[in-house]
Amino acid sequence: MNSAALQELQAFIRHLTTAIANVSLYSLEHRQVALLCGRAGKNLRRLLAERTELCFMLIDNQLVVDETPLEYSLAQERLIKALKQGGIGHLQLSAGIDRQELLELVATLAHGGRSGEPFAASEHVRYGRVEVRLARAEQNDDSAEPAPRLSLEDIGVTEIANFHELYRAARQRKKLNVTGLDHIVASFVEAFSSHSNPLLALAPLRGMDEYTYTHSTNVCLLNLAQARSLGIEGRLLHEIGIASMLHDIGKLFVPVEVLRKPGKLDDREWELIKDHPRKGAEYLLNTPGVPRLAVLTAFEHHMRYDGSGYPVTKQDWQPHLCSHMTSISDFYDALRSHRSYCAGLSLEQTGAIMLEQAGSGLHPQLTRNFLQALRQKEGAPEPSDA
Repeated sequence: MNSAALQELQAFIRHLTTAIANVSLYSLEHRQVALLCGRAGKNLRRLLAERTELCFMLIDNQLVVDETPLEYSLAQERLIKALKQGGIGHLQLSAGIDRQELLELVATLAHGGRSGEPFAASEHVRYGRVEVRLARAEQNDDSAEPAPRLSLEDIGVTEIANFHELYRAARQRKKLNVTGLDHIVASFVEAFSSHSNPLLALAPLRGMDEYTYTHSTNVCLLNLAQARSLGIEGRLLHEIGIASMLHDIGKLFVPVEVLRKPGKLDDREWELIKDHPRKGAEYLLNTPGVPRLAVLTAFEHHMRYDGSGYPVTKQDWQPHLCSHMTSISDFYDALRSHRSYCAGLSLEQTGAIMLEQAGSGLHPQLTRNFLQALRQKEGAPEPSDA
């Protein structure tokens, strides 16, 4: 974000927070509130003239807008306070927002969720609400009402905030706080529990754009669907979800220029890539609260069913079931995802390629079970196994 846009953004925050303060003192109908909302609307329209949306994320006590951490200001502190009081971790404003939507945003932030009602998103305003919950082992009061889960619509945007925090901590070799990931996975599991066919729970989330619907989330959802179809429930299902979210953490320790290199990797660069499972496993091994299954999956997810792949281990090494499922989900997502340099393949094309890999690169029984469940979901024809 350039300096002119940052100045416009600071003016928007200043006008917005002043309007919020006036609502608290007077009312939403007060003339001064309308005046301030009008000024905030002008700032916002200028900002959205060069982009389709503006994303505010609250990470710890830092306000991040479109991946740009903002420098401290009194207005920013007031906005952070309003977001925290409402339990809002993410706010997305998109082009086309009108005066009424802006007034409703001001009212929502002014009231701080005190009504107890869920925030009402509109066409151009979306909230990602963050709930604080205790781990089940810490909930000693059986009569206590369980904390509400994230909605499917909120999961993607909340995942962005958690992953920004996670990546920042990992790159700095700090200890990883998995509380946010625990919450996301618990929400995923609950979403799946309401569907007789676990893969049907993917439909609402697949509508999200590629920015909010990341590879790690894809793999997590696909792994949970596989696990549910195999009858896996309870703590193991949750740990499979956490392991899936963290399986590629080792790539954070590979130089960015290597990960983004458009051409063929040289031998040294390829060795760096092949070492990311080991580095990821070592990082997770030294992180309190991370399930040991996550360590194992980070280490094994590039091992092939026939014993090849990497890292190289002793001959009789048998990867965990979760690692096999992760390889399948990883392979599927890579083929199906649309990227800047190529379009994703159809389910039929992807299925044919995966069946070719069944028994060599991929676990054969798990692969066929996975594709069968997907075909039931999407109604696609069954590819030839020949």
